[in-house]
Amino acid sequence: MSFPETIQAIGINKTGGVEVVEKLTVPFPKQQPDQILVKVAWGGVNTIDTYFRKGLYPIQKFPALLGHEASGTIVALPTDETVLNHPIFKARGYKIGSRVALYGIGSHAEYVAKPWHIVFPVPDSVGLDVAAGALLQGLTAITQMTESYNVKKGDIILIHTVAGGLGLLFTAYAKLRGATVIGTTSTPEKAEIAKSYGADYVILYPKENTVQRVLEITNGEGVHAVYDGVGKDTFLANFDLVRRKGTLVSVGNASGAVDPISPLKLSPKNLVLVRPSMANYVVTPEESEHYSKELFKLLTDGVFKIRIPSRYPFTTEGGREAQTELTTPGGKLAGKILIKIADE
Repeated sequence: MSFPETIQAIGINKTGGVEVVEKLTVPFPKQQPDQILVKVAWGGVNTIDTYFRKGLYPIQKFPALLGHEASGTIVALPTDETVLNHPIFKARGYKIGSRVALYGIGSHAEYVAKPWHIVFPVPDSVGLDVAAGALLQGLTAITQMTESYNVKKGDIILIHTVAGGLGLLFTAYAKLRGATVIGTTSTPEKAEIAKSYGADYVILYPKENTVQRVLEITNGEGVHAVYDGVGKDTFLANFDLVRRKGTLVSVGNASGAVDPISPLKLSPKNLVLVRPSMANYVVTPEESEHYSKELFKLLTDGVFKIRIPSRYPFTTEGGREAQTELTTPGGKLAGKILIKIADE
């Protein structure tokens, strides 16, 4: 198969506001021997994309391509014999034309080359749009509710921004494990969506005191664990609403990076503080296989329902509008944003 010398991609030439996002022409990706080359159909938009765009996370060189999640079809397989003979590679049954989902920076491009173990076959029952919307947040929910804090039956869990794409999956997964879920969100409409995913209590943070309501709901004890993707605006209050020997999982920085704190802050309640990265839970082929199998089973069983209210075109304007919607405080978004990169 012949490929073009250049491709189109969403990226930046400098860090800054959404105005730095643009559609770029870049060289065709150079496929390494252990990588699978994919023609991309859909890109999932995630908050981590905005961290790189703003410069919160370091960028080594420009132009820098954005996007951490995509789906499409395989157009070239690895050439490394060690990879081709790996039992998990064989079990996945990769073929030219196979439908797959993948993650990793620079995924919002016409073609992407990624290490084979983070390129996952998509079951026939799952659409490529759903796969692009589910992979990163689905793996994040599963790994962090297993390894950052192992959610158990009877636990009471607080999920900030419960109606976001990740918050809805956190909710569904915590309920599957038998936990009681308290969530925070900005509007009654979002609260109803979160409740449809199983949230037991939803706090409207613009009108209610989150700490006070959590302590009321838990009879003054607090929650077993907090999953906080907001960051700066909510972080310190979490110490007041988590119970003794509880866990604070700092998932993200939507409102800005968390200010440094002393370890002594954990002492009054013997708390555990974790700042995990999903990618560090799926480093080996065995880990990626274990968690991806669980993810696609949850999708096919209907436990994970991917709500996709917004789909943007593969243009400069589309890339900017997607990040604008994602980052608007108290905005209408409840679910996942996609960029349509090509027809399936």
